Amino acid sequence: MARIPDDYLDLFDRRTFAHVATIDPDGAPHVTPVWIDFDHDSHQILVNTERHRRKTRNVERHPKIGISMLDPDDPYRRLAVTGTVTEITAKGARKHIDRLSQRYFDKPFEEEQITSERVLFFVSPDRVY
Repeated sequence: MARIPDDYLDLFDRRTFAHVATIDPDGAPHVTPVWIDFDHDSHQILVNTERHRRKTRNVERHPKIGISMLDPDDPYRRLAVTGTVTEITAKGARKHIDRLSQRYFDKPFEEEQITSERVLFFVSPDRVY
């Protein structure tokens, strides 16, 4: 497992948007913007989404994933990661989306925005750029 450099971990504590690339059934890339987080205990990237979303279906079938993000204050400072989704879990996902919403919008996530079960992807970095 590759490691995120310590001097880039601040990107996960700020209002940094990431783009997540998964692989569609026909082999085409599927890219979506997401809020992003980091689990310091496991040194894995966290992506919070919903069970019915295409990216979830894609990683259930093919767990390889790409993530890129730009520093919100300096777009020339970037982090890109390719990795493997090692776990998809609903455990703690609802509480986690509230924490992310507090970071990005200073308020809890609105319940009516949830259309299916919230899930967390745990992404183990294979390469860090």
